[in-house]
Amino acid sequence: MLFMVIEHFRDNDMIPVYQRVRESGRSLPEGLEYIDSWVEPSFARCFQLMRCADPALFQQWILQWRGTGVTFEIIPVVPSKETRAVVAPHLG
Repeated sequence: MLFMVIEHFRDNDMIPVYQRVRESGRSLPEGLEYIDSWVEPSFARCFQLMRCADPALFQQWILQWRGTGVTFEIIPVVPSKETRAVVAPHLG
């Protein structure tokens, strides 16, 4: 399943998170796959597309980021192509 992970950087300061990634990588548990990410121009948030079958893997991953000033939103998402297929029979 796909998830949009929204990281909120405290005080728009992404430097502690970037330093951590540079020093030790993303440290993803096996089964949690990073696909791609985008950052707001203000540095307030980062949007990451990730894939996994077990949402508890997000809990394991998030616990590793305590103390860096980042908080997380985890939102299940469905690709537009799949959504169009579901909606198509209802279009008349």
